[in-house]
Amino acid sequence: MYSYRRKIPKLVAVLLAAVVVAAIQPAGAARADPRDDKKRIDAEVARASSILEGATDRARAAARQVAAASAKMPAAEELVIESKGQVVAAQVQAETAQRKAEDAQAAIAAAQKRFAAADRERRAAQERIGALAASAYKGSGIANLNLLMDSGSPSEALYRLRFVDRVVADQERTVRSYIDVLAVARLEENNATVARVAADEAMLHADAALDEASDAEDRAEDAVREVAQLVRQKEEALGVAQEERAASLEKYKEAKAEAAKITAALKAWEAKQRAAAEARLSAGRLFTPVHGFKSSDFGNRFDPYYRVWQLHAGVDLAAGGGTAIRAAAAGKVIMAGWNGGYGNYTCLSHGRHQGKSMSTCYGHQSEILVHEGQQVDRGQIIGRVGTTGASTGDHLHFEVRLNGDPVNPLPYLRPCLC
Repeated sequence: MYSYRRKIPKLVAVLLAAVVVAAIQPAGAARADPRDDKKRIDAEVARASSILEGATDRARAAARQVAAASAKMPAAEELVIESKGQVVAAQVQAETAQRKAEDAQAAIAAAQKRFAAADRERRAAQERIGALAASAYKGSGIANLNLLMDSGSPSEALYRLRFVDRVVADQERTVRSYIDVLAVARLEENNATVARVAADEAMLHADAALDEASDAEDRAEDAVREVAQLVRQKEEALGVAQEERAASLEKYKEAKAEAAKITAALKAWEAKQRAAAEARLSAGRLFTPVHGFKSSDFGNRFDPYYRVWQLHAGVDLAAGGGTAIRAAAAGKVIMAGWNGGYGNYTCLSHGRHQGKSMSTCYGHQSEILVHEGQQVDRGQIIGRVGTTGASTGDHLHFEVRLNGDPVNPLPYLRPCLC
């Protein structure tokens, strides 16, 4: 006999674990579409990386772990719920299939019992037919005829005829009885065969349902373990981020000081230019320095781990390492070298634009291909994309500055960034 009851303790453990994990999670967590998981997770990790660009290496790695775990959590929680539902549905199906199998077994027993009774009746009738055949073979029919012919008077002949009719009727009933019980025996034999086929099919369904219930329990356990692992990863990563708090805040201070120095240096250089030429922009647009996609915007960003605001002074354009970086406009190289968190950093002065001195700067280069004082043309290669300084992957950090102060570069570039 099949039984799903042996699986109950295992299921209870799964459900309890799910309840414990759910209690740890924040209420109202959004459910995710699994088809978008990788894209969404990659975006969250990239965002966390860019926010902590100026932090320590350990803090950035921890932020990526937290972001990845947080992004995976909704889908993992959804899987727990779905798997728990599959367990319940599969076990209901297993119970139903088991009941059908048991009913089919009972039907087999009943059919076999009816067939045995019908077969006994068939054998008894067969014996009667045999006796009748033996009697006919020994001449009982001729004896009946002689009995009729030997009557002495018409009335006696009538009595004898009635007796012979009765004997013949009994013989006919014996034959009909045999035919009837033979038909019943065959019908019950067929019913038993049908019941056996139904029982075999029910047993197969019960096996399949039990296997599905077992698989559903395994999936539910895996889903619960995944959520629990994500919780541990997140807690461990947050612990690392806390350990790196002091060092990361110090690096933020250094980055802010570096940015102030750059601004001051650009202002000082522009102040020395007595007759700066007008910046030559093509239709009011700068040349897009690399063809890639925007991975981070310009503006103030809030670090949720250390609760500080920091200015991202440009836009990040993701491109493969070694990709050529081209001058956004014709101008003069006023900075070219290592600059702390910016890594290999180049700034070009393009003259005046709408009454203000315009310059563009290029950070995290793998290679600088120009030198200070060099005059460059619009679109000329000035360096190559890299990940030097406080960077989390190959990209160009591109800045536009007016009178030394950073402004959003996007209005000065083609919307397609091409």
